[in-house]
Amino acid sequence: MRASPLPPLFGRTVRRIHCLGVGGMGMGPLAIYLASAGFELSGEDDGMGEEMRERLLSAGVATGGLPREVDLVAYSSAIAPRHPALIEAGRRGLAVVRRGELLAEAVKSKQLVAVCGAHGKTTTTAMLITALRAANFPAGFVLGGLLADRSPPARAGSNEWVVAEIDESDGTIGAFSPALTVVVNLDWDHPDYYRDLADLDRAFAALFARTSGPVLIGDACPRSLRTSAGAGERFTFGRSGDFAAATASDEGAGLRLNLSGRFPPMTVTVGARGEFNASNAAAALAAAALLGVSPTPRLLAEYPGVRRRQAVLSTSGGVTVLEDYAHHPAEIRALLGSLRRQTTGRLWAVFQPHRYSRTAQFAAEFAAALALADHVHLLDVYPAGEAPVPGGTSADIYAEMRRAQAGAAVSYMPGAKGLAGWNGAPLSSGDLLAFIGAGDIERHARDWLAEREKLQAAAAEWDRLAAEWRPQLSPDAKLKREEPLAKKTTLRVGGAARLYAEPATEGDVVQLLQRARERAIGVFGLGRGSNLIVPDEGVDGLVISLAHPHWSRFEPQPDGSVRVGAGLRLKNLCGRAAAAGLTGFEFLEGIPGSVGGALRMNAGAMGGWMFDVVESVEAVDYEGRRREYRRSEMHVDYRHCAELHSALALGAVLRPKAAAPVGDISGRIEGYRRQRHESQPREPSAGCIFKNPPGASAGRLIDEAGLKGERVGDAEVSPVHANFIVNRGNATSADVLALIRRVRARVRQERGVELEPEALLYGREWREVL
Repeated sequence: MRASPLPPLFGRTVRRIHCLGVGGMGMGPLAIYLASAGFELSGEDDGMGEEMRERLLSAGVATGGLPREVDLVAYSSAIAPRHPALIEAGRRGLAVVRRGELLAEAVKSKQLVAVCGAHGKTTTTAMLITALRAANFPAGFVLGGLLADRSPPARAGSNEWVVAEIDESDGTIGAFSPALTVVVNLDWDHPDYYRDLADLDRAFAALFARTSGPVLIGDACPRSLRTSAGAGERFTFGRSGDFAAATASDEGAGLRLNLSGRFPPMTVTVGARGEFNASNAAAALAAAALLGVSPTPRLLAEYPGVRRRQAVLSTSGGVTVLEDYAHHPAEIRALLGSLRRQTTGRLWAVFQPHRYSRTAQFAAEFAAALALADHVHLLDVYPAGEAPVPGGTSADIYAEMRRAQAGAAVSYMPGAKGLAGWNGAPLSSGDLLAFIGAGDIERHARDWLAEREKLQAAAAEWDRLAAEWRPQLSPDAKLKREEPLAKKTTLRVGGAARLYAEPATEGDVVQLLQRARERAIGVFGLGRGSNLIVPDEGVDGLVISLAHPHWSRFEPQPDGSVRVGAGLRLKNLCGRAAAAGLTGFEFLEGIPGSVGGALRMNAGAMGGWMFDVVESVEAVDYEGRRREYRRSEMHVDYRHCAELHSALALGAVLRPKAAAPVGDISGRIEGYRRQRHESQPREPSAGCIFKNPPGASAGRLIDEAGLKGERVGDAEVSPVHANFIVNRGNATSADVLALIRRVRARVRQERGVELEPEALLYGREWREVL
């Protein structure tokens, strides 16, 4: 505690201050600054990170709920108006102020160096702090982030100067009257507060007018130059500014800049990389010079960096994983451009948009900036207290990127599974993966790294299992690791199976199912994949396909029945039955599946159902026991056979309706084929996507909602039949799922009907993604 008396705040004596949102990068450092100035600080945050908690506690800031004794409550812009602590403060009649207002009040008696602008102000502030510290210039400072060397992000200095990062996002910029203003650049970054760029220009022009000393402007930002034209004393920094800094090299551990203009000519080293950091360093060195600190070659050589500004998290396996705070299209474009020059492999990006309003305003710009990467994975928007707005979701950025069909490959899975499902990304040595965003993506990044370590261990275990199981199978059986599944389905989307098997005998099937049960591994049967949507991340389990010729038998029996294998294609069943003069199977001809899948789903078409012709089913349950079910024992209804949800069908005995001339049967088959050709799309699909609601047609409801032709990427609601989603060439599973969500939402909104999927989401549950 300081011996000197505390300055009054807002015209009153204040000693105890409670901060809401103290875990954030704005409020946390401010609390630390005030604590170092002698105030008693406490704070709370629903999403407090451990690193910030440690910094707060080491600075003497208590964490917890609203204390009994408190003089002032400050809150960040992320705090909702109905936050319980705000309500309680109102009930007690406590003074309540915004974070920016408190900062302005705390430094109003100081000579303030205000670092502001859209992109790079935290890095520039940190560089200026580094330069002043290296020159033993004892200014106070308030950074909007955490320094990577774990030194305090704020402190009360011992001279009259204080350096602070000023945020324009909520309008509190109007409370500041700096002695020196540093503007890194101007951009429309907060459409939730500034209706247009003119509003932003007016806010900064007023700040420049209130600045008692110089205004320092980046020479590469026309808007900054134009807006500051009326400033009393103005200098520029940059390649050709009054304070000129040109990049001499950008490699290895950092930058080397050649200084000229108002700088004494020299080459300086900066502990950072990238052209945008050259501009930030020029701003910091110019501001230091205006404070009377002469640059030296190593003034910024020990710049430690700021957490979440190109902070490297891992280099395991030759893959560099880093995080960055970029959350505006211009920042992302600059970041990815710099990273592209730094990597010898592919550039991957995981992006979490920040605020629905910003996402809605810049969805197209985000899509264009992210396209600089090779692969992009989108997470849901971090709302920062906002309610959703139309056009402001990650799905909208995804749609923009898919619509453009240029640049990066993009994937998106909403909800809690959004990143977990992407952990199988095929990263290789030399690749660089950047986690980008201003929300809680740092937590996602660390969770992802931890999960990836588990997945790598799991992959080794899958390899071990495959090696252990192969010798137990017959010579003709196949057992593969990471077998691609997309081309094994009629929709042609999705990832790989961790284990994929094609058993050649019943003994193989029993062996596989018993071993899967022993290991608690999920089992998934695969026929022709005609009603399946395979997720892009693939299937964590054992996929069994009866593709071996052994399972395609067609054997007429003396009693007139036919014994068929589960791997027999329905088209071939119809053709062979017709050649034998057997009727009753014609309706199955156009269903692009196999007998096993038709049994499991009780497939139907043209008024007929699979179990109309079934006498019995041979199966092996998932415990490896052979079973034979009579038709009368089975529980069958619309698109469902209960017994085959925990068993794998091996074959069936079918009962034809009667014998008939081959020509008559072939004629009926051709009629059904013609009818399907006219009413169903030819492009790859998974058949009907939705079940028909009671008393209604899913296709008709979708059509009446005007959704025919609706697209996400290359997934399209078929113009021929609205209950089909077709693959126009390069659709992903994420495209299809995004389109399914869009169709369901539109039909729910316009017709009040909740459509339920009929197609299977292979290896996952629909509730996870809808």
